[in-house]
Amino acid sequence: MAQEGVNEKLQSIVDRIEALEEEKAGIAHDIKEVYSQAKLEGFDVKVLRQVIRLRKMEQREREEEESLLSMYMQALGMYKKPADM
Repeated sequence: MAQEGVNEKLQSIVDRIEALEEEKAGIAHDIKEVYSQAKLEGFDVKVLRQVIRLRKMEQREREEEESLLSMYMQALGMYKKPADM
């Protein structure tokens, strides 16, 4: 009897995971369609993905990343400092 309860719980968990995986696949497809639409409208999908990633960050974390990126780019001579312009 106790084994049947465990089996039912396991089956319930597996069913829920499978349903969520199907939902996740559907959502991933929807997101892909939105990016395709954005591209058709002239937006740069690579930049959009970066914007989405940055918006997920806390402001402090984003500012730190932007500062490091700027510092690295300056060190590599990829652009001049504002004072040099």
